Amino acid sequence: MVPRPGTPPAATGPAPRPWRPIAVDEAGPVFEARPPAGPDFFDFPDTECDGWSTPELTMRYASVRGARHRYHRQPRQDSARAAVDEASGTVVFAVADGVSGATLAHRGALVACEVAVNRMLDGLWQDPAWTDIGGLASQCTARLGKLTRWWLRRPRPSLGEIAELYATTLVAGMIRPSPGGPVADLCRIGDSGAWVLDRANGRYYDLFGAAAGEHADVVSTSVTPLPYQPDRPDRVGLQLRPSQVLLVGTDGFGLPLGDGDGRIGELFARQLGSPPSPAWLAHVLDFSRATFDDDRTLLAVWPRTSARR
Repeated sequence: MVPRPGTPPAATGPAPRPWRPIAVDEAGPVFEARPPAGPDFFDFPDTECDGWSTPELTMRYASVRGARHRYHRQPRQDSARAAVDEASGTVVFAVADGVSGATLAHRGALVACEVAVNRMLDGLWQDPAWTDIGGLASQCTARLGKLTRWWLRRPRPSLGEIAELYATTLVAGMIRPSPGGPVADLCRIGDSGAWVLDRANGRYYDLFGAAAGEHADVVSTSVTPLPYQPDRPDRVGLQLRPSQVLLVGTDGFGLPLGDGDGRIGELFARQLGSPPSPAWLAHVLDFSRATFDDDRTLLAVWPRTSARR
């Protein structure tokens, strides 16, 4: 039978070799991942990825469990979500990193992403010019507080009690189509990061400045994760040029990236020159490098320059 036009050819020949982790400098140990130890973790898969395009923008994200959690049978504590407001073409997104000392950090990160994305979509549905992303922290804290009341069976849990269960970082934002190029608006609570990768020269530009460091303590003042709310959440806006890619990631990506001048920066500059498949992004993000064993999440958005010509 002759395949119809556009039909992928049938697989023939020997089976392709399985993907091996990309080793960068000294690779980490090789072992088979272990399942999380508990019946409540089935909805927190080891690896998660997604990707799609609008007429103006292409979005990809991937989130992978780090070697430390794979070995110690702990769930992935990172999360990411993205959606599009159909009326305006605005892409909204959220990336969160559950603080390792929180009992239900994995749940806190997921809830923060879901609340942030839903709130942005609701705001844009009511007003296409809506921009109140600085108010997302209070919405997330309210939901985490409600979960804590249910979990502890207490009517008014303190912020400390909420943090002990659900503390998480959050980077959330939106990218609006514009005749001069997509306009991005981002806010941050905690130490996750955002960068612009210029594909013309392979350089990375840190949008929020140096990260505050690894968050080992739920109540660390250097991290100030949700449910704590800073007086002024970090916020940044920019217009993306055709050669630029917006990157949002947890410190599992940001710490090995550093200033982008090393091997990790070279790897991602090469792989993100054009949008990869979501599965391939997850594979690249799951690179192997000694001492870097945290969960990793990366969301990337490319302008579709051909759409504006």
